[in-house]
Amino acid sequence: MLSAPIGLRESHSRMEGQIQNFLDHVASERGFSPNTAGAYRNDLKQFLGFLHEQEVDDWSIEPEVLRTFQIWLLDRRYADTTLARKIAAVRSFLNFLRSEGIIDRDLAAHLDSPTVGRYLPHAISEAQVEDLLAMPKGDSPIGLRDISMLRMLWATGMRVSELASLDLKSVDLQTDIVRCLGKGGKERVIPFGLSARAALVRYLDDGRPYLCRHIDEPALYLNHHGERLTRQGFWLILKAHAKAAGIEDISPHTLRHSFATHLLNNHADLRVVQELLGHSNISTTQIYTHVSRERLRAVYDQAHPHAHINGE
Repeated sequence: MLSAPIGLRESHSRMEGQIQNFLDHVASERGFSPNTAGAYRNDLKQFLGFLHEQEVDDWSIEPEVLRTFQIWLLDRRYADTTLARKIAAVRSFLNFLRSEGIIDRDLAAHLDSPTVGRYLPHAISEAQVEDLLAMPKGDSPIGLRDISMLRMLWATGMRVSELASLDLKSVDLQTDIVRCLGKGGKERVIPFGLSARAALVRYLDDGRPYLCRHIDEPALYLNHHGERLTRQGFWLILKAHAKAAGIEDISPHTLRHSFATHLLNNHADLRVVQELLGHSNISTTQIYTHVSRERLRAVYDQAHPHAHINGE
């Protein structure tokens, strides 16, 4: 297989370096989470690969090439949200190149952001939550860990990634609060109740010591190797307990969505829920009020005798 000419290899290397400069910039300026940063890296690597296929070896891109790229993405039938993220990554990068003086025109204007339908989070009922919380059995270290993790998630509404990143020092049993780092590295303080506290104390006393392999291990929740449990590991645990509880439609964020929905159903203040969830924009939290209204409508339609009668 013939290698690329030296000049072309140098051009590709330079373009890759400029992508890395952009990723470093957004990591420091926007505080992207590792997941978002990784997605942007893959999206821009894909964009660069497309340009190489088009024999484009610098950022002086013709608008027609960008329109072809958008069609190329559409042909791959990505989900709307994935397509929107890929376009957003390229648009942000092109704007960065312009701000750095590497290109001198607004190329981002030639990429259309697709319209994405509003995402309505899925929540399970309080009865289903109780069924799920009852699934971990026994007094084994693993069982005590799983009980504590599920009850902590339900009590706080944390993201799974936030739960997995908790350290021993993150939890204060004097005040029953947990400190977690959310998106953008922003810390928030969340209270938890007696049920989560009791499960945590049992795990710390009778579970974690038997899982821990190193006395200086900082992580709160450990796997069977004595290392920090990953979010992927928690997802497998959650799926197993959900299946045992007869809950099929579940995701890593289900307890978080349920936490928010149930708080609002019980008249919690929207601003308080926003703070607990760590949303930077209240419009994100307001999605849950829509879910609550949908539930109200469903209950009304099912229960009211005139709900399905035309006229008075």
